[in-house]
Amino acid sequence: MPSELHVTVPYLLSFVMGDPLKMAMVSVENNLSPPETLQKLSDSLTSMLPLLSELADIIPRDTLFWKLKLLKSGAAYTNSRLHAVQAEVLLLASGNDNLLPSGEEADRLFKSLKNCRVRYFKDNGHTLLLEDGVNLLSVIKGVNMYRRGRQRDPVTDYIPPTLSEFKKTFDEDHKLFHLALSPVMLSTLKNGKIVRGLAGVPDQGPVLFVGYHALMGIELSPLYEEFLREKRTSFRGMAHPILFGGKHESSRQELSRFDTISMYGGLPVTAINMYRLFERNQFVLLYPGGVREALHRKGEAYKLFWPDQPEFVRMAARFGVTIIPFGFVGEDDVLELVADYNDQKNIPYLREWIESINREAQRVRDSVKGEDGNQDVHIPALLPKVPGRFYYLFGKPIEMKGMDNVVRDRKSANEVYLHIKSEVESLMSYLKRKREEDPYRSIAQRAVYQASWGASAEVPTFEP
Repeated sequence: MPSELHVTVPYLLSFVMGDPLKMAMVSVENNLSPPETLQKLSDSLTSMLPLLSELADIIPRDTLFWKLKLLKSGAAYTNSRLHAVQAEVLLLASGNDNLLPSGEEADRLFKSLKNCRVRYFKDNGHTLLLEDGVNLLSVIKGVNMYRRGRQRDPVTDYIPPTLSEFKKTFDEDHKLFHLALSPVMLSTLKNGKIVRGLAGVPDQGPVLFVGYHALMGIELSPLYEEFLREKRTSFRGMAHPILFGGKHESSRQELSRFDTISMYGGLPVTAINMYRLFERNQFVLLYPGGVREALHRKGEAYKLFWPDQPEFVRMAARFGVTIIPFGFVGEDDVLELVADYNDQKNIPYLREWIESINREAQRVRDSVKGEDGNQDVHIPALLPKVPGRFYYLFGKPIEMKGMDNVVRDRKSANEVYLHIKSEVESLMSYLKRKREEDPYRSIAQRAVYQASWGASAEVPTFEP
């Protein structure tokens, strides 16, 4: 390139390195009015131009040529040794990179590196980390790679969601979902009175929430949002280990719901993890029904699949934990189960896929016989319905402090366990009965109310 034209290189590169609008939007606040946003965006774009003109002096033509030669030799050296890399590697690839083939490079490195995971941003450009909407820390937390020591510790390495992460999740990504459902949260005071909101839930841990796991865990998102908004805290959800492995991801893996579970405190369900969380006075969420309950079959909605294993009760008694049983209903107002586990096992291709997934996954409850121990992971076929409404009811707190007999005596522990199970079933029966009295159960009635009082207004419900 003639030297007199070299000065134009930075401007040419600026069009292919990334999306200038996304880069400029990084410095624009979200709460500005449209005219203010436009003015701020214009100022941000204008301020970028002097920086581009300075690049011509920073990168002379001879320097650029020398760097390209250096890069070529360095790449050859690196590629010959990729197979020996044992460290964890996280690749961030852009799908709209006009400067380099980031997607194809991610495909190649994903195959070459032994311990590699990819997050693919299909709508972002070359300057991925300079563009609006990409939070590097959130990505690292979502793939469970944030750690303070040599080995990752899911209990102590957890960082609670930041305000920006909360807004991104609930004020942007899940806003329409929650608006359509208008969840009703109820709790029970110590005197037995049921009230709207979470006043009946303790403010301090250790607390163990035990409840019904709805189809595909559809109840989780509104639950986390309400606790963060009202209680200013989140709970650590005990989940199946397969959600944290990444074995079945691809080189074009985008951010997923599994990343959100990790970012909001999910961790593998093990006795030692629960023990350590209770030691730290945490809020813990446990579904004794596990995968079998969350992936139930046709006709099994609101049925509990709790194995005869009261160990969590004995551990709760040892640490003086307050147990909060809770019920949830509403999945039948939102989703219709079209093809369940039994249907898919009769289809050869799907049967083989389910068997391969579960053969490689870490097994849980192998010692439990019958359907309660069937923790086979699969993806049921679902159809959405016209949205109804979600209802949650947190039962009366069960204080385990001072119940030393439960720690020592399995029979006493089993009695408490059965009491908790009965409470969860009773809470769900109450909600199924009372939702029939809700004048705003239909989305049409809720839409009229929100049109009159504003989208942020709390929609009324039945009288508890």
